[in-house]
Amino acid sequence: MKIDVTSLFNRRAVNRYERVSVGDVMERVTWSFPDKEALIAWEGACAGEGTRRVTYRQADLMANQFANALLERGLKRGDRVLFYCASSVEFFLAQIGAAKAGLVAVPLNVMIAIDLLDYVIKHTGPKFLVVDAELYPRGEKVFRENGLEVGVTIPIGGEVVQGSKSFAEFIGSQPKSEPEVEIHGDDIFQILFTAGTTALPKGVMHSHIYMYFCAIGWAMSHGRGVMTETDVRAGVFYPIFHIACQGMTYAALLSGGTALIARRPDPQVMIEAIDREKITWIFGSPADYYRIADIIEQNPGKYDLGSFKTAGYGWGAFRPDYDKKLRKIFGRDLLVIGNDGQTECVYDNRMWHHMWYEKYEKNEPAVNYLGVPHPFYATTVLDDNGSICPPGVMGHKVMRSPVMMAGYYKNEEATREAFEHGWFHGGDAAMYDEDGLMIMVDRYKDIIKSGGENVSSLRVEQVIRMHPKVANAAVIGMPHERWLEAVTACVIPKPGENPTEEELIAYCREKLAGYETPKKVVFMDKFPETVGGKIQKYILRKELQDLYRDKK
Repeated sequence: MKIDVTSLFNRRAVNRYERVSVGDVMERVTWSFPDKEALIAWEGACAGEGTRRVTYRQADLMANQFANALLERGLKRGDRVLFYCASSVEFFLAQIGAAKAGLVAVPLNVMIAIDLLDYVIKHTGPKFLVVDAELYPRGEKVFRENGLEVGVTIPIGGEVVQGSKSFAEFIGSQPKSEPEVEIHGDDIFQILFTAGTTALPKGVMHSHIYMYFCAIGWAMSHGRGVMTETDVRAGVFYPIFHIACQGMTYAALLSGGTALIARRPDPQVMIEAIDREKITWIFGSPADYYRIADIIEQNPGKYDLGSFKTAGYGWGAFRPDYDKKLRKIFGRDLLVIGNDGQTECVYDNRMWHHMWYEKYEKNEPAVNYLGVPHPFYATTVLDDNGSICPPGVMGHKVMRSPVMMAGYYKNEEATREAFEHGWFHGGDAAMYDEDGLMIMVDRYKDIIKSGGENVSSLRVEQVIRMHPKVANAAVIGMPHERWLEAVTACVIPKPGENPTEEELIAYCREKLAGYETPKKVVFMDKFPETVGGKIQKYILRKELQDLYRDKK
């Protein structure tokens, strides 16, 4: 044991009694509520009855066993463990185990393209591989070509990969004691890859401190409406290889509450989980909540919904008419809260509907309000020279926070670029309104320069999506002799609907300025997307590059 009672700076917390470690999240609660359920698996999100409902004591001991098994294999502090898994209780416990062992988890988006899977393996050099049985065949060839053997299989949707052990077998004979390893709060416990739309994904380095502050921040804003923090029951429906759902899972556990893990997002499942498991908080997209409201309205009295207190959402603006529907269904005190952030720094801004309801009701979804920063964050808008922009002037949305990545793994150039002027630049264009509320304008690369005006493709998309015949929309700027870039709408109609170009353009004219209104509408069956579900607009631009050729 190292004890230093003299130094007042450059100290490192190395002793277990004072350290910050993601691996300690479960253990700390065993001293208050050891037999309380920590994790619940929805159907398909566990490999057997032993992990369907797991208490804090059971979860901590299984994570200890996983950690000891990794160390027995010869892995050392800082070695990378690659996870090719969809959401499950075993997946989450294995990540906790890796953290307890002082190792670095590399959770992959399971939809990652095969060439990018090969890139990530070569970039991170993992020493151990954990896979889902149902996913392994997709990546098998790449794993073999890189000499990466499967160490553990989570047998969901298939059999244990030959030569590996199941999660249960891997931990079965291991001691349940906490491994004796040195861990510092600023050690990297995870490398999480971005879903880039134009370049290779970047490995975002998360420290133990990052995740603690991230989780506490989520808990502060979303653990509302319950008697004590331990009454929080979070429904985690989006993948836990995404930072938002990691944050909310750890938030529930740091509160001494319960996290329900589902295999994939489904509004019907979200409703059933609220009904059966008394979920108090979920996180989803605006579209998820629209569908939730519609299903409940179509089935009056079918579900017990009294437990639900907090509707957290991201990835876009929220229609006021559905806010009203949700409050009618769940009660006027329902907290509807918009979140903004990204893998590198999540989540930095909060938009409470009730706090600025008149402004919200009047302007959204055409205007996407981000609200104000979380107390853990300094967030502002800078111009290209690093000066703060006045209200109404678009600039770079930037952040400072302890919830901040350490950098992009093995990419110093991109890291230096991201932290220009001493702030993190996430690539978003934003502005402040006259009351100091931040507004998302667009991704910088998606701002359209049309006829001397800046057009937010995001704003135009939000308006088009409000049309009753439209399922989704992507707006891009295409080369045009007169306009420089012509505002162009790519639209996916709702099933059974056949909107015309003329009616959609007329609809936009009623709600948008002339320079914002699309010059053309192109109807499509689907959009090209990244593994993270983001529309790949550069592919749309390439496909439509001749759309305005020789047209004035």
